[in-house]
Amino acid sequence: MTEQFSTPYEILGDAGVKQLANAFYDVMDELTETAEIRQMHADNLDHIKRMLTAYLTGWMGGPPVYQAIKGTVCLTDPHEPYRIGPKERDQWLLCMDKALERVGASDELKNMLKQPMFQVAETVRNCEDSTPKNQGANIIAVS
Repeated sequence: MTEQFSTPYEILGDAGVKQLANAFYDVMDELTETAEIRQMHADNLDHIKRMLTAYLTGWMGGPPVYQAIKGTVCLTDPHEPYRIGPKERDQWLLCMDKALERVGASDELKNMLKQPMFQVAETVRNCEDSTPKNQGANIIAVS
C-alpha cells in the first residue's frame, strides 16, 4: 500500500524543508541571473536560511515555527522597504524551482507548490517595475 501525503511538509519532513531552504539560498548565491535579489541579503546567509526554514515549515503544513519566533507570518512588512517588482519575484521563483530540483522533489510536489509559491512571491511584490528603492548589501534583514 502506498503512503498518502496531504501536505508538502509531510512529504519533505523537517530535514527536507531545511534542505530546501538551504538549496534555495545556495542557488541564489550561485546564479548570475538572480544577482538583484542576492544583493538584497547579507553576505552570510545562515540566519536567513534558518528563517526561511522556519517559515516554510509552517507554510507547508508543519508546526508554526516562524510564527513562534516572529509572532506573525506576515512577509510583506520585512520586504516593504525594498522595491520588489516582477523581475525580483521571478528571480525568487527561479531560485525555488532550482532548489526543488536540487533536493530531488517529485513532479507531484513541484506541481503541488507551483501556484502557492507564485502567490507567496506575488504577495511580497510591492511595485509594478523593478527600479531599485534601496541598494547595497544587507538590505533585507529578517530579524
